Amino acid sequence: MYRKRESQLLLPHEFFLPFAGKLNEENRWVKLAQLIPWDLVEEHYAQLFKPISKGGQAAVSVRVALGSLIIQERLGTSDRETVEHITENPYLQYFIGLPGFQQSPPFDASLMTHFRKRLGADVLNQVNEWIIMAAKADEEADDDSHSPGNGSQDNHTRSEQPEVDPDVPRQGKLLLDATCAPVDIAYPTDLSLLNEAREKLEQIIDVLHAPHSGKERKPRTYRQKARRAYLVIAKQRRASKQKIRRAIGQQLRYVMRDLKTIDHLATRTPLTELSRQQYKNLLVVRELVRQQKMMYDTRSHRVEDRIVSISQPHVRPIVRGKAKANVEFGAKVAVSMVDGYARIDHAQWDTFNEGQLLQESVEAYRERYGCYPEAVLADKLYRTRANLQYCRERGIRLSGPRLGRPSKAEHAMHKQMERQDSAERNAIEGKFGEGKRRYGLDRIRARLENTSLTVISLQILVMNLERWLRVLFAFCLQLLKSLFS
Repeated sequence: MYRKRESQLLLPHEFFLPFAGKLNEENRWVKLAQLIPWDLVEEHYAQLFKPISKGGQAAVSVRVALGSLIIQERLGTSDRETVEHITENPYLQYFIGLPGFQQSPPFDASLMTHFRKRLGADVLNQVNEWIIMAAKADEEADDDSHSPGNGSQDNHTRSEQPEVDPDVPRQGKLLLDATCAPVDIAYPTDLSLLNEAREKLEQIIDVLHAPHSGKERKPRTYRQKARRAYLVIAKQRRASKQKIRRAIGQQLRYVMRDLKTIDHLATRTPLTELSRQQYKNLLVVRELVRQQKMMYDTRSHRVEDRIVSISQPHVRPIVRGKAKANVEFGAKVAVSMVDGYARIDHAQWDTFNEGQLLQESVEAYRERYGCYPEAVLADKLYRTRANLQYCRERGIRLSGPRLGRPSKAEHAMHKQMERQDSAERNAIEGKFGEGKRRYGLDRIRARLENTSLTVISLQILVMNLERWLRVLFAFCLQLLKSLFS
């Protein structure tokens, strides 16, 4: 049965607040605030937020900066929306360390970019390491376990390993893989890039000619004719290769003509008249034209350090060979995972062979846990001869088939082992899926080179915090069941 409510608007001061001036200790943000080692972060990185000058405005604390970035990545909001959420929610204000609820914004939304610049990828990776080690220590205290891995032993593989140093234990499993974190740009084509370059050069010509307006004739740019020529091909659903090549050559000649015009205007009007962004665009367009002319003359589609975005020239095409997209445009990230907690081993904008990082990741595992992993689960790209020999000398089993033809007796055992390794390696693939579906790893919206890497590190950090919360929740449920059983 439906009961009609009163049409009178409820005033804000009449709204009932159930927490009666106290926060709920079981709230997720309260629990999350208790997991992060704020003291360690404050001790090591407080100098990054020193006041600019004596007597100036007090600097924002590290907890406010880091907490706000975690809130943003966990909620998937923009800079302004993040500040609005913090202003409206007392739990979020508690999470960033405010002493009490305040109705005014704790800081301006423009400072979010400042936070991402100050707390770079290196800082966040160190904070992520502290969180993982604290989570592992907490789990070991709950499970009365002292193993850095999952504690399982592959006894059926011990006979396949050579004689190794018995003083160095081997425990746990290390999962390795790499992915691409695409940035938020339109799919780049040669024709669209040249059209965008032409439009930016035309704006630069307008600025350089402005001091001489009315005194001499403005140089011709044929912008309307060039725009119509571009739209003729861009609006076609399926243009032929000949038409596309002809359009690219046409736009390339327009851009080269505009560059010559800018060089002529620069002899009378200094380039200091341009804004910082316009001067940067001019430098990027010059390199873009060089690359496009080389590919046009040689009839190729490959060039070293290819520019795919004028606004973000650091972005590179990453060939992944996936079913959804053969090429992605963003940073390539190599990730290692132990017991569900992920770490970034390497991240850069240029492509790299992640198989060459296996030995470095294994040595980092030993440095953290004091032992080698008993198994490294990775795809075929990691199974190089150097890596196989490295793992064999240290008694580490590298997933995948052994070199050579196995005997009939060993064939069934190897097949079963491969299926088990593949099933366990799905955990790191699921971690990538979680980051791309839930936390925006499939579309990095930061614009700068360093802040984009900061956002990627933040997303890995938040995923580890979420896993720690799930583990604590599962432990509490298990404890309740044991009490009432």
